[in-house]
Amino acid sequence: MGSINSALSITTGALDADQAALNVVANNVANANTTGYTEETPNWQENAPINVGGIQVGDGVTETGATSQRDRVLEERLDQQQQLSSASSTRLTALNTMQALFTPDSGSANSTAGDIGGDITSFFDSFSSLEAAPTDEARREAVLSAASTLAGDISSAANSLNAQSASLDQGASSITSQVNSLTGSIAQLNLEIQSISPHADAGTLEDQRQQDLSQLSQLIGINQITTENNGLTITTTSGQMLVSEGQNFQLTTGIVNGVTHFFVGATDLTSQLTTGGGQLGGYLTARDQDVPSVLSSLDQLAYGISTKVNALNNSGTDLDGAEGTGTNSNGAVGTGSAPLYIFNEPTQIAGSAAAMSVTMTDPNQIAAAGFGDGTGDNSNAINMANLANEPVIGAQATSSFSITQNLSSATLPGDAVTGNVEVYDSLGNVHGATVTYTNQGGGAWTYNIALADTLTADTSVAGQVSYTFGTGETVDPSTNLTITGVNGSGITTTIDAPKLTAGEAVGSAGPPPTGYVAALDQKIQADGIVGVSVANTNGVLTITGATATSGSVVADAAATPSASGTLQFDGNGKLTTPAADVSNIGFSGLADGAAALSLTWDLFGANGTSNLTQTAAASVQTAQSQAGAASGAQSPSNFYSNLVTSLGATVSEVQTENAAQTASVSQLQTQNNSLSSVNLNDEAAAMSKLETSYQAASQVFTLLNTIITSALNLGVETAVS
Repeated sequence: MGSINSALSITTGALDADQAALNVVANNVANANTTGYTEETPNWQENAPINVGGIQVGDGVTETGATSQRDRVLEERLDQQQQLSSASSTRLTALNTMQALFTPDSGSANSTAGDIGGDITSFFDSFSSLEAAPTDEARREAVLSAASTLAGDISSAANSLNAQSASLDQGASSITSQVNSLTGSIAQLNLEIQSISPHADAGTLEDQRQQDLSQLSQLIGINQITTENNGLTITTTSGQMLVSEGQNFQLTTGIVNGVTHFFVGATDLTSQLTTGGGQLGGYLTARDQDVPSVLSSLDQLAYGISTKVNALNNSGTDLDGAEGTGTNSNGAVGTGSAPLYIFNEPTQIAGSAAAMSVTMTDPNQIAAAGFGDGTGDNSNAINMANLANEPVIGAQATSSFSITQNLSSATLPGDAVTGNVEVYDSLGNVHGATVTYTNQGGGAWTYNIALADTLTADTSVAGQVSYTFGTGETVDPSTNLTITGVNGSGITTTIDAPKLTAGEAVGSAGPPPTGYVAALDQKIQADGIVGVSVANTNGVLTITGATATSGSVVADAAATPSASGTLQFDGNGKLTTPAADVSNIGFSGLADGAAALSLTWDLFGANGTSNLTQTAAASVQTAQSQAGAASGAQSPSNFYSNLVTSLGATVSEVQTENAAQTASVSQLQTQNNSLSSVNLNDEAAAMSKLETSYQAASQVFTLLNTIITSALNLGVETAVS
């Protein structure tokens, strides 16, 4: 009977195990369409064998629960790709909205803000028409009408961009509550998972947590770190903590310079979130980079047209014989009592597009004639018509810059750390500014800012190459000039110019030679090159007789005293001195005739936090920015064409990027679904197999029951049934 009882126990266990496994399959089928549900499979465990008459006999199996079919690495890869795809998709939507404001090419009407390219052409063509009949009233009216259309369309486009920026700001701000809700849910699920299943899969709880992670990664860029006891730590891509075990850290917002910034505690994360991914990254990239870039170009266009046209009209004579108050190309000053402006005169580039309008109401005030040439003259109308093909839109010199950087407190006294930022001069040339910080100990660092000015090689004179230094400029150590000539044996020889220390003067040929001229001359003689000479004439460094030169000559622009100073940090690593931004950092003597630069170093953010810190962490620069534009002078039509082309190229680039990322998400999602999603065909097969097993166990149970019945009745079948 003992063996029969053991068999009954095994059979009963088999029935229980099969039923538990069938329950797992039934649960899978019931949740086949539940979002985020992960397929579960039953776990089987062999029972400990029993001893019967000294023989080990198996005791069946037990169903010990279900395990979700998940791959954490695959899920994390999917989350990471989703945050990239979400960012580019959000940005692409904003870029497409922006692109709809502008025509794809001049003459097209597919624009919500009018055909600015066509407006520019029509406006300057109206002056060409006025040339032929400068006293014709209708042609004068046509000039003002074309001006009004141009100003209206530019202003409309700028106002639409400002409205889009406000909409993007609102969209970004709305994400905050969703992020906080999800991080709070993840923190709570961490606690439940760690309590219920610290060392194994937690089933539906982990499904819920993964669903929250998937949604969170579409909103904001995150990193995931698995902790002990099956918990998760969530940070932003820059490392700011959002969830730690059962605690979440709230993302908050504040208005800085009129736009929403994002904080965790007192830390402003806006710039890090911009590049982090997710919808928020897409919103911020469009709001803080794409829209301002296009709006800045539109402001430059409006400013250039308004100021140039106003200046010319104000340096002529109108139909009533009144002169403007300006100065013409011959230096003559008008005798008028009020300026003859067609457009409102902007005082700065920023905001010029939105404010652009026509202030002239009397067409007689169009000054088609030059000073003293009579009202029938057309010379000034010709000048204004010619603006269509002249470089009206110029570069915008940098006025301020900022560097976000940590200076390591572990740096030895006397050792230096550098930071870098690009700045633009009045001609659109790009210069690299280097800030050298030297640790003085006790939280004090001295700084020195140097501006590199790469000089243009002038080869217009046969047999020589010249580099023109600006007034007060010295030779920068990054100069990497090479000179090729022939030595006394007739062998071609190439020398590398000697490296210099910062502040090296250009010098002269002497005698005796000095400065950089002397260093070059000594190197040429030491290598036996003949027939090559170096001279400096009024700041023009000239190398004569070389068969070839290559590399570049870089000058250090002359700096004002405010380019050097001292930074003082407190014990918490916060900058205390200077207590405000450093202004009037000047660089003069720039090559090519560029105007002197006057810069403000933004040491502090708008919320008062310092952009420079001193902590025990490694010295690292994480961001740099500058005001200004590096575009060279262009005609109005070319400038506008380049604006539209550049915007179109950005749209195309982001579109391609988004397509690739979307395809990657789809591929990863397919892989994940093949592993984790419920397949009803597979479930049907599993159910059939388990039902067969259940039936087999039932038949064994029935057989054992028959055997026991026969044994109890001792062969009398009617005694016990």
